[in-house]
Amino acid sequence: MTAEPQTEKAYPLPATPGRSANMKANRRTDTKPELALRSALHVRGYRYRKDYRLDLPLRRVRPDIVFTARKVAVFVDGCFWHACPQHGSSPKNNEWYWSPKLAKNVERDRAADAALEAAGWTVVRLWEHVPVPDAVAAVVAAVGEPKSLP
Repeated sequence: MTAEPQTEKAYPLPATPGRSANMKANRRTDTKPELALRSALHVRGYRYRKDYRLDLPLRRVRPDIVFTARKVAVFVDGCFWHACPQHGSSPKNNEWYWSPKLAKNVERDRAADAALEAAGWTVVRLWEHVPVPDAVAAVVAAVGEPKSLP
């Protein structure tokens, strides 16, 4: 049974109470892939800000990891939420709601990248399925070597 949209702002009914609880448990920040990357970077001597809001001329952006001095913004994108071409899936229930929502997420990601690049920032986008060593290598390539600890 699928719920039909009644207005432009209608929210779908959850398929099951379990699905509803699962969706409510999704986090905006401090996801497992993000925590693993941050931990690996910290052990290697990198210092950064997490979930740091950048007020850019074109828009506000909130990267997962920010190296302010080197102007590098890192995003760890979830495969479902950001429509990963390899692992992203099309929702079967409430497709009328989810397809436009996921498309807007991708559009917002592209706008954030453009705003950051226009402001002189380097953007690193990583999928949640990227192994931690590969993710660390991508960040190190963008940031460079960490400053030595005192």
